[in-house]
Amino acid sequence: MSQTKQEVLKYLKSESAILSGSELAERLNVSRTAIWKAVKELQKEGYTIESGPKGYRYQQSDIIDPQEIIAKLARPLRVKWQEASPSTMEDAKAGALAGDPDFTLYIADNQIAARGRFHRPFFAVAKKGIYMSLLLRPNQNFTELPQYTVLAAVAVAQAIDAVQPAPTTIKWVNDIFLNGKKVCGILSEAVSDVESGEISQVVIGIGLNFSIAQQDFPAELRERVTSVFANGKAPITRNEMIARIWQNFEKMLADLPDTHYLEVYREKSNVLGQTVSYTRGGKHFTGKAVAINDLGELIVQTAEGEQTLRSGEISLDKKS
Repeated sequence: MSQTKQEVLKYLKSESAILSGSELAERLNVSRTAIWKAVKELQKEGYTIESGPKGYRYQQSDIIDPQEIIAKLARPLRVKWQEASPSTMEDAKAGALAGDPDFTLYIADNQIAARGRFHRPFFAVAKKGIYMSLLLRPNQNFTELPQYTVLAAVAVAQAIDAVQPAPTTIKWVNDIFLNGKKVCGILSEAVSDVESGEISQVVIGIGLNFSIAQQDFPAELRERVTSVFANGKAPITRNEMIARIWQNFEKMLADLPDTHYLEVYREKSNVLGQTVSYTRGGKHFTGKAVAINDLGELIVQTAEGEQTLRSGEISLDKKS
């Protein structure tokens, strides 16, 4: 975005009243024609700007704005945005190889080849979802790492709870549910340094259905997935939701070694006390989910004895 467009957008966002073209031109020391062109370009990009004989006024626009996100966070964050990406997880991995710093966030308006766990396709709609991945450089041993997936799940769940009356639940280990349907998936991947044995990089990917109207989901998904705003009308912007998520995340990081987030994670669990099934070592197991330990692992009581699941897919018994 050009400097003039950035400045025009900043001034319009900061004022609730109408700003005349001459006033903006005087503030920015440019011509009124330059202001007019900047406004037209912003409108073309999707910003809602009221334009009339008295001047211009900004209306809430759901356009990803890195500076707006950054301004709401206490911790320094670098944001890389693009209109469409095959996968923000892959963007983050490429960024890690290119030397991007700790706490770099990659966001796309749309993911055209998104994949979830086990490389499953992820349904995405341009400008109706939040598709982002965070690069962290912890440089810690595995046993010293925070439970990033758990932290991210709680951060997302609490952000949704702040804008929706229905409480979220969490399906171990990384799916967020709203009104009994999946609304968000989280994927974490780590890279270790062979020489030091430390985890050099962690990428946390989040795919959140923000304002996809329920009827716009494919027929085979409508009974299983939903959006934060399933009527397709969001009273807040994606910038605000993104900021809420990482505000929650960075606060929990700052509060460590306080593990209150684990209590929240357990309270929100929709698997504890339920009958679950899973495959391990090529063998199928069924048992009762009895606990989530301090490492975020799921403890399942089976006929063969107690088992600890560190990762993997589980299915809930619909009868339980």
